[in-house]
Amino acid sequence: MSRKSAKLSWNAYGKSQVRLVKVTRAGDRHSIRDLGVSIAFEGDFDRVYTAGDNSTVLPTDTMKNTVYALASRHPVDPIEEFAQVLGRHFIERNPPVKTVRIDIEEHGWRRVKVGDRHHPHAFIAGSEEKRITKLRIERDGAELESGIEGLMLLKSTGSEFAGYPRDELTTLPETTDRIFATAVSARWRYGASGTGAGSDYNGFWWAARQALIEAFAEHHSLSVQHTLYEMGDRVLDACPQVDEVRLTLPNKHHLLVNLKPFGLDNPNEIFVPTTEPYGLIQGTVRRS
Repeated sequence: MSRKSAKLSWNAYGKSQVRLVKVTRAGDRHSIRDLGVSIAFEGDFDRVYTAGDNSTVLPTDTMKNTVYALASRHPVDPIEEFAQVLGRHFIERNPPVKTVRIDIEEHGWRRVKVGDRHHPHAFIAGSEEKRITKLRIERDGAELESGIEGLMLLKSTGSEFAGYPRDELTTLPETTDRIFATAVSARWRYGASGTGAGSDYNGFWWAARQALIEAFAEHHSLSVQHTLYEMGDRVLDACPQVDEVRLTLPNKHHLLVNLKPFGLDNPNEIFVPTTEPYGLIQGTVRRS
């Protein structure tokens, strides 16, 4: 086949995982933000690929440097606003670009507690949970999402799984009392009332996070799917600025250990956690 018959159907390029720590100092009391920023451009870059013409390519190293320069001149908290600062900067200065995608993840640090007070400038790493935001900006508009990854939740009862179809390969026993553990990944999309000047992104995020946690804890689960819907519904109820919630709930299995060979009972007390394989439940809940 002649190479001239080939066509580049899609392209994107950018810089991934630009690590940034910003310390904001107010006298002796400091605050810290630890971010990973990823940038991607989509646009009129065909000749870069097909002809080696680099005349329209902003170096990805420049993208990295831009993150640091703009972080020095603008707040990075909340990350939703910093994403918009970056997105507007890139799309306004680069005519070949049609779409800029900004992904930011924030790693949490907590203040060290000394006695009964929080230390003003010493911190301890948080859990694997990350706050995230995703911005897709074009010249005529933008879409913004916020979310959470790695929110580890577990409850030791209040979870069932029964009444499912069985065939000759089904070995899973039905249960009306099991451990339910998951690592929540949630992304929510804001409507018009949730974006723009004056938007309280920190308040929205904490309200959504609390709604997810409370729904998980309080809902009597007949399946992971059953609780996923309840969690999404609670976020929409708690956050009128949110139009839809996408949830991914891996089922972190905890298997009851058979102690009968040792002459022992196991009244739902001794479990072995497993990592793989695991059930993966996903769904989107949006306003009707």
